[in-house]
Amino acid sequence: THNLPPGLEYLNQLDQIIIHQQVELLEAILGTETSSKYEIKNHLGHRVYFAIEENDCFDRNLCSPIRSFTIRIADNMGREVIRVIRPLRCNSCWFPCFLQELEVQSPPGTTAGYVVQNWDPFLPKFTIQNQSKEDVLKIIGPYATCGCFEDVDFEVKALNEMTTIGKISKYWSGFVNNVFTNTANFGIQVPVDLDVRMKAVMIGACFLIDLMFFENSLDGL
Repeated sequence: THNLPPGLEYLNQLDQIIIHQQVELLEAILGTETSSKYEIKNHLGHRVYFAIEENDCFDRNLCSPIRSFTIRIADNMGREVIRVIRPLRCNSCWFPCFLQELEVQSPPGTTAGYVVQNWDPFLPKFTIQNQSKEDVLKIIGPYATCGCFEDVDFEVKALNEMTTIGKISKYWSGFVNNVFTNTANFGIQVPVDLDVRMKAVMIGACFLIDLMFFENSLDGL
């Protein structure tokens, strides 16, 4: 573990990560977009990290869900251990040369990997890349991302897209919770021996999937 980025040692033990969005009262009442805050937990519900999104009011309210952002992820001692950077890019299959790309840094300032959207006319597809931009894994979502009272799974696959090794799931948590607070609850399941840098990139992929497909939806209705 001495070769791991500082702060990621705990991810070395995890095969399941829960991400829970903290809903701001102003956003819940008025529907005004505020900076997103998240708790990142293990499968027992113990907080491992917390995260906050940084951008300006213009991005949040006029560019959502394609807004640029920086998400800073800190451990329980307040030390920033992961930084997720998303530039303003296109979110349409009509512009395949300018699709989403997100960089994950750990420690901040050092690239751990990338999440790159792939063009597909029907399915949401992404490639997980390492710090050298070499392809490592694929993420393939469903044709429809409205869960209709059930969870929505984005499968994590080997590069051949045949073998499923994990998933990123949007948890449906009920009509009242979703419609009136628009909260986000996600689960990430990956092999426990997956490189911790790639686990950090998976957390970044989860934030990207949330904003692309669930930010302004009824989340499962």
